[in-house]
Amino acid sequence: MQYDFTSVIDRRGKDALAVDLLAMPGSIPPGKTDPGFDRIPMWVADMNFPTVPAVQWAITERTAHPMFGYFVPRPEYYRSIIRWQQDRNGVTGLEKQHIGYENGVLGGVVSALRVLCSPGDNVLVHSPTYVGFTATLENNGFHIVHSPLVRDEEGIWRMDYEDMEEKIRRNHIHAAIFCSPHNPTGRVWEREELEQAMDIYRRNDVWVISDEIWSDLILEGKHIPLQSVNEDARNRTAAFYAPSKTFNLAGLVGSYHIIYNRWLRDRIRKESSLSHYNNMNVLSMYGLIGAYSQEGREWLEQLLPVLRGNRDLALRDLAEVPGVQVMKPQGTYMLFLDCEEWCRSRGISIRELQSRGVKYGVIWQDGTRFGGDYTIRMNLASPAGRVEEAFRRLRKYVFV
Repeated sequence: MQYDFTSVIDRRGKDALAVDLLAMPGSIPPGKTDPGFDRIPMWVADMNFPTVPAVQWAITERTAHPMFGYFVPRPEYYRSIIRWQQDRNGVTGLEKQHIGYENGVLGGVVSALRVLCSPGDNVLVHSPTYVGFTATLENNGFHIVHSPLVRDEEGIWRMDYEDMEEKIRRNHIHAAIFCSPHNPTGRVWEREELEQAMDIYRRNDVWVISDEIWSDLILEGKHIPLQSVNEDARNRTAAFYAPSKTFNLAGLVGSYHIIYNRWLRDRIRKESSLSHYNNMNVLSMYGLIGAYSQEGREWLEQLLPVLRGNRDLALRDLAEVPGVQVMKPQGTYMLFLDCEEWCRSRGISIRELQSRGVKYGVIWQDGTRFGGDYTIRMNLASPAGRVEEAFRRLRKYVFV
């Protein structure tokens, strides 16, 4: 079946944060869009594509039954995750007991941190840093220690292993958050890189919380689950996944963890249960089952070339803008721009640049909250015609 990734779907009035709440304080720069320019949402990290129909079919079939009382997860829920991880990531030995529900990846991160750390403890995180990690750690009383990623001579973001180890030892760190693929840079880590990182964590007795929510959206290379690096990594890591990024299901709410270490798994599950709120929604369960179906696999295989095409289009246009640097993202559908040279050469702030985009309907995201004083993050998960129009406006009206 051929799926539709070209139609522009009107999301107005359908509760979409990306469209209906554009004026939310702190989310986009201030300013109005000039008359004659529609708004192209390129800020919130969800997609402007309809999800795979199998998700709707699964949910609709369940809603045809008129009772929605207390329930237990279906065996098919666990089988779907096991099959998906085996087919997509080559995972073997995954069993139902290793899988646990989470309302969201960040909620799972908090539960893991509360098991592994005390309030006030230092936690290692790479920078640029996903803003969700920053807010989650700060709100729960943990101190962030950043180990900056560095760009090599080809502009590829790399881990600085010496810096990681030095900061782990100096700050007495015993827990780290790892992001794979990395958000916001789009880096897909190679096995050798993961092995070196995990060796540092092993030598320094550091537990690892791995956010792998973007693992299905690989544009170059291959996703390697951190737990598959070796036996120590398998037992040292709590990994978190969700179908939400892959299939545009964030509004359904529902993630899951994979934890092989029984000691760690039992304690994280207990911590997650203390709010009496971390419970699966019956419709999100059916949403995952529909997403992780054969139709979902086929849909994803058609989506990935669309995302690659959008990425390549954006990179071609940006290559013609002196002073704007961007690494070719190997994963995710986000683009992380470094506009420092361009802004300094014109004597304007990054906020002024962002406001220029909004003026002409390109609604992009303040990247300074992720890292860097002159950065912007852009969402490329829209029909190609919309992405092309956004970059036409940037060329003609903004980067001038």
